[in-house]
Amino acid sequence: MALAEHIVMRELDVPDIANFDVYRKHGGYETYRTVLKEKAPSDIVQVVRDAGLRGRGGAGFPTGVKWSFLPKDVYPRYLVCNCDESEPGTFKDHQIIDLNPHQLIEGMAISAYAIESHTAYIFARGEFATAVRTLEYAIAQAYAAGILGKNILGTGYHLDMYVHRGAGAYICGEETALLEALEGRIGQPRLKPPFPAVSGLYGKPTIINNVETLANVPLIVERGADWYRSFGTTRSPGTKVFSLSGHVNRPGNYELPFGVPMRELIYSPEYGCGMRDDRPVKIIVPGGASSPWLLAKHLDVTLDYESMTAAGSMLGAGSMIVLNDTVSAPHAAYKMDEFFKHESCGKCTPCREGTHWLVRVLHRMTEEGHARPEDIPTLHSIYNQMAGNCFCLLGESAVTPIKSALSLFPQEFEDLVPQRNGRPMIALDAKR
Repeated sequence: MALAEHIVMRELDVPDIANFDVYRKHGGYETYRTVLKEKAPSDIVQVVRDAGLRGRGGAGFPTGVKWSFLPKDVYPRYLVCNCDESEPGTFKDHQIIDLNPHQLIEGMAISAYAIESHTAYIFARGEFATAVRTLEYAIAQAYAAGILGKNILGTGYHLDMYVHRGAGAYICGEETALLEALEGRIGQPRLKPPFPAVSGLYGKPTIINNVETLANVPLIVERGADWYRSFGTTRSPGTKVFSLSGHVNRPGNYELPFGVPMRELIYSPEYGCGMRDDRPVKIIVPGGASSPWLLAKHLDVTLDYESMTAAGSMLGAGSMIVLNDTVSAPHAAYKMDEFFKHESCGKCTPCREGTHWLVRVLHRMTEEGHARPEDIPTLHSIYNQMAGNCFCLLGESAVTPIKSALSLFPQEFEDLVPQRNGRPMIALDAKR
């Protein structure tokens, strides 16, 4: 289902839209001008709420509702753009920034006005060196044009915008760890409540939204909630940028309305163009490495929050990894949990120790060939001790790959255990 016009990936419709003059020529910043001169902040909150825009960072929480959580008459307020894109399989925010930075800046400016904030930060992943330079240049152009700074467009409203580059820690994608890093401390999550909307950056009310979420705002405000709801489904309105990767013929970012079946994203000649070498689908990881796995039988599940939940998984940030029948499920779980082990901040014991032992056991089973019969119940025991006991969602995310692999492909784990006379044999490990 190709879009006649893209909402977020507008560079596909407007060549060179990253250029400030081209963006302005196609109506860029006109919505912001109208908002400052004709709209009250509450008007913007209401239209975003009516549109049903949901957070694109993974949780899918309604954006307008989140904005309304700010306590009344408590200032200053801060807007923070979460650009710490680091979920395995996710690469949409990078493209938005590289090819259409002004739409993000305008979205942030409108959103900051809506929440009555005068300071906005973009927290960018440390590896996004080129993207950061692109953003800083675009922000400098916005200042020069009077779109940012003091007394913007003669309205009396002022807004400063800064880019803060992180140090490449996955945990800083968690909103409170991001705030810790932004304040100059080690990126480790905070205890919630209080939530950032009540006590966030520097202890003040703070709204944190994802890049894709904020990039939706200018066109929603310009064209209205009904227009936005003409895309997608009733409970998941609008469009979504899906990062498709794995054993597909054409990986990439594709913007589709919510409600399109996974099969269309993977097999349509407009998008994934099917599986490499025509091999069958074995594993679908629909929302990045932290989402429960699905199988080929789920190909007709539609891409929206509710359908994914009903299928036993989650849409997450829309990062779909598709693996064919050549992939070992235990090995895939090992590689994903190796990532989570590396990125654990070490703050809580269940995550710090749990990820270590998951990887240690899986490495012995899949890489060293020294699987033991007791390893399988040990893996079950480890993830059961982690589930529901970690300080933040990183530990919960680490549970997902191994739990999915064990539940969907138990025989592949059994097959790793050496057999003798039809009975499991304990392999000797020279390192013990």
